[in-house]
Amino acid sequence: MSAIFEFRHTVQPSEIDGQGHVNNIEYLRWMQDAAVAHSAVQGWTTQRYLEFGAVFVVRSHQIEYLQPAFAGDEIKVVTWVNNFDRFTSLRKYQVVRERDNLLLANAATNWAFISWPRRLPKRFPPELVEAFVVVPEDQEPSLL
Repeated sequence: MSAIFEFRHTVQPSEIDGQGHVNNIEYLRWMQDAAVAHSAVQGWTTQRYLEFGAVFVVRSHQIEYLQPAFAGDEIKVVTWVNNFDRFTSLRKYQVVRERDNLLLANAATNWAFISWPRRLPKRFPPELVEAFVVVPEDQEPSLL
């Protein structure tokens, strides 16, 4: 079971905005892709969530952009689960350019766990919580 997960991606020309760097919305897409991939590796695929009758939805995002990314950059999104509360979970991220290990962004997403399709808050099942190692703030990776 891996506490810290790394999602790799090559920046595509279609992800570049009118200012010549990666559009802000792409960081959200990468964060979501990293979260979904990390969950699947831990045994919780989209199909498993649907069979269980519950899914994660975003309550809020926080992103601090530090440096731009450009077409062709190899990036990795480093992600981990910071906590599980009753119905929510905080997941954190660092977006890093691989060639020089430059931190491009720090981010966090507050995910809510809801029943599907009723969309009511649902408690986390023990087997879901046990599938992830919670990384407390004093053990988070840090590039700064």
